[in-house]
Amino acid sequence: MKIRKLTPENYAKVSALLLRAFPGSTSEIQLVENFHKNGKSVHEWVCVHTNKIIAYFDFSNAYNGSVVCGLHLAPLAVNPEFQGHGVDSELLRFALRQDVIKENTVFVLGDPDFYKKFGFELCSTPLCPFDKNNAHFLSIRNNASHSFTVEYESEFWE
Repeated sequence: MKIRKLTPENYAKVSALLLRAFPGSTSEIQLVENFHKNGKSVHEWVCVHTNKIIAYFDFSNAYNGSVVCGLHLAPLAVNPEFQGHGVDSELLRFALRQDVIKENTVFVLGDPDFYKKFGFELCSTPLCPFDKNNAHFLSIRNNASHSFTVEYESEFWE
């Protein structure tokens, strides 16, 4: 298993993976395709096993108003055939070691039991516009000292 940066020639393969990983939902595909179409700076990696992309994850900017205050992890996708084998854990450990990631606060909307194993904590601030009570909104290296609603790239709303 190798983890490497996503390249444009693999965009279609990532879209196909997102379809399998999130059955019944097209929002993850639309988000990633909009990032690419709009040339947004996101940090993206894929996990390759026997020349097949089996997982994908990316980080996009998080904002306090117009100021970047960290990164959002979304989506993290694993091919269903490989789910339950620790691929998501390996990807997250890899990501948190990358300079561009470890220098930032990272926010994620997800399963608290999973993300807490990696040092994430539930956020009291900032507030997440997608999670009314912040019950599934976590962060790592969060030093926000005042209350605000964290903002996402416009592609999350398209």
